[in-house]
Amino acid sequence: MDSFNIYTQSDVLALTNQRDGEVKLGEKILTVSNLDEIEKSNAKFVLLGIPEDIGVRANLGVAGAKTAWLAALKSLLNMQSNNFLVGDEILVLGHFEIDEPTDTSLQGLREKVNQIDALVYPIIQKIVSVGKIPIVIGGGHNNAFPIISGTSMGKGNKKMNVVNIDAHADLRNRAEGRHSGNSFSTAIGSGYLNQYQIFGLQQNYVNQNLADEIAASPNIKAFYFEDLLQSQKSIVENFTAFTANLKEPCGLEIDLDGIENVLSSAQTSSGFGLNEIRKILMANTKNYSYLHICEGATELADGRKDSKTGKTIAYLVSDFVKALRPRIYQQP
Repeated sequence: MDSFNIYTQSDVLALTNQRDGEVKLGEKILTVSNLDEIEKSNAKFVLLGIPEDIGVRANLGVAGAKTAWLAALKSLLNMQSNNFLVGDEILVLGHFEIDEPTDTSLQGLREKVNQIDALVYPIIQKIVSVGKIPIVIGGGHNNAFPIISGTSMGKGNKKMNVVNIDAHADLRNRAEGRHSGNSFSTAIGSGYLNQYQIFGLQQNYVNQNLADEIAASPNIKAFYFEDLLQSQKSIVENFTAFTANLKEPCGLEIDLDGIENVLSSAQTSSGFGLNEIRKILMANTKNYSYLHICEGATELADGRKDSKTGKTIAYLVSDFVKALRPRIYQQP
């Protein structure tokens, strides 16, 4: 049955390559034995994984997103603990165990995504309700919906405002059934998402009806990637200006298929550079309520492989924590 697997310190250390004269993040990162202990932890950031690709397959994509979590966790745990990032700022909570559906038809996969939604949002709600910041590694972008809804509930049912760094809008029709392409339309339609901003949306992936919807909606904004290519301003300057009016509570989504040459179902040769996204995170001044990194893979069902994906995600997690930590720890 579907469940959530809480990690022990032994689980974390088993993934950490210890070496004399060095201290790795895995030796400092915190764990808990049950969900009720999260509130008592000194860590402000709670890391968890959703290793599934059912939502991607339900959107007619290539399977493989389930492979990113463990690779990302290993890479993060084996970074050095130092004055820049000690490790005890982060609590590694664990990951969801999600069974394959017996019905693997498109309808069966989409029904399973509904079940995943119901599994994920209570854990996110619990983390947020005790004042912590979830960092979620996917998995498909279908998980944005339960993350948004769970965060909203954890914030006392306040509507969320979200910026999504992505080549795609993921605003497909809710009537299709749940999949990785309609998390944000589902969140808007369910009343959990207010302002939705897409940074780096690529014109080649936008049908005319969607372009018209974005242009007409006061609550949906897009900064097209093609406009970024022609801008005289830096990526960071454009992102900062684009999100200046994004009000709290707000969330940050990073879809790895928007970054050049990162292995994913929709891998791109034209997109953001990894260092451009790192610069955005390092320059961040927003108190994001969560970070969701999704759609990456180390191995796809069609045989493509890339062992660097885990390290890519680990860079983004460490940058997010480093930028946000000084302000978070100053709060009473």
